[in-house]
Amino acid sequence: MAKRSGRLRLVPVAAAVAALLVAAPSRADWRFTPGLSTTATWSDNPELVSDELARSQWIAQVTPSFHYVLDSRRVKASASGSWRQYAYSDSEAIRSRADNVRQHAASLQGIVADDLLFVDASSSRQRRSLSAFGPQAADSPYNRENSTDIETWSISPYLRHDLGRNATALLRYTRDAVNSDRPSLYGNSTADTVMLNLASPPEPRLLSWGFSAMRQEQDNELAGDSLIENTRANLRYRINSSFALTASAGYDNYEFGMGGASSGRNWSGGFAWTPSQRTNIEASYGRHFYGNTGFFQANVRSRRTVWSASYTDTITTTRSQFSLPAAIDTVALLDRLFAATIPDPVQRQLAIAAYIEATGLPPSLADSVNYLSNRFMRQKLLQATGALRGARADTVVAVYASERTALGSEEADSPLLGTQLRSLNDNVRQRGASATWSYKLNRRSRLVANANYSRSESLTTGIDSRRRYLSVGVHRDLGRHAAASLELRRRAGNVGRIDERTYTENAIAASISMKL
Repeated sequence: MAKRSGRLRLVPVAAAVAALLVAAPSRADWRFTPGLSTTATWSDNPELVSDELARSQWIAQVTPSFHYVLDSRRVKASASGSWRQYAYSDSEAIRSRADNVRQHAASLQGIVADDLLFVDASSSRQRRSLSAFGPQAADSPYNRENSTDIETWSISPYLRHDLGRNATALLRYTRDAVNSDRPSLYGNSTADTVMLNLASPPEPRLLSWGFSAMRQEQDNELAGDSLIENTRANLRYRINSSFALTASAGYDNYEFGMGGASSGRNWSGGFAWTPSQRTNIEASYGRHFYGNTGFFQANVRSRRTVWSASYTDTITTTRSQFSLPAAIDTVALLDRLFAATIPDPVQRQLAIAAYIEATGLPPSLADSVNYLSNRFMRQKLLQATGALRGARADTVVAVYASERTALGSEEADSPLLGTQLRSLNDNVRQRGASATWSYKLNRRSRLVANANYSRSESLTTGIDSRRRYLSVGVHRDLGRHAAASLELRRRAGNVGRIDERTYTENAIAASISMKL
């Protein structure tokens, strides 16, 4: 019956997508760019084991990839994907080795019926870290010891309509799933979410108001069923054209599945300041059932710089971080930076993709390690990023600080941590910083340097893990459709946990990539 009920929930979703496909855009700007790259790497410790156990390796990598962008009146979509296939000079030397890594990301926003019915959809697959302690999935792509492949998908039809001159209404249904290739450790889950928003019209007025209600039912194969219910009303009083006072009040209810429930009233008060179209700042202070909370967000943009900073204090889960990441998206940050010089959205997306490939920027900036947990948690997250585009040199910097306090029973995480370390994720503090600097040597060549540092600390067990990374490389365009790069890198850190050990890696990698 449960499976049949799930199928019935998807009937309106399938109908919405079918209607969107039938209503294909008459005019659309789109680009499909397939690619292929080959990389040869020599590493003196690709497995990132302790120095006395390290063994050097030659590793060959072939990566077919693609990038797709569509921009039309009815449909906006983007997709990218790659398949990394590895070959080792001594395949028996690496325990739990990865023969290949597949990843993709896709999103779609569509108009099914003008001014009424819309649909959003997304899908992704990425390699993620099991634990915040020790080498991470991004550090050691050749070893699967501390990693898992996470797949997500989401589809969300919604109705949006103006209710005369006094209000707008939005009713949204979302069906999503988060799955791991290690379901015995991290529970596969699905969720159904219904959300209602009522608000005054968006045009400026002396007093604006809003009301929202959300209900989400989750089904986790390991942690059981859970429920989230939030209701909130908010007011905004405009003092002048750039400054307004804000206030909100509501009620939260959480049923954690394995580990009890919590609920209570909430309130907050703050301000919003928009001195120009390029600068906006919002801040508030309040209280929820789990304690005093605060919120801060600032965005400042000029022709050649973009700065962002934020602080949040919320109840969250690992799955929600995968489906709705809290970190600052690299593409979104660069989109604001490139908008002044590349107005065409399709060309801008292609330019951003090429820039990320040339500089080696990660998908998310100011991103703390989203380690796996089957429990709810309270997360305090402070993050800031900045990007500067000069005549010859570009710089991107990011810093973050987070603290996660687990809620619910430790038993939900026992498959992940075992009995000896079952309290490892109870209270985890993370700090980190990264910087990317690129310099145009000439019209075709670019010098690129990357550095980052991160630290994860379990306040309950005292276990501590630190990671350091530094790389320097040269990227050169070999024409309109080909590029080559050479990179030197060094990694160092310690694993923490019970088997305390340190590791270092020195590597050199050369690659050639082509756009087909």
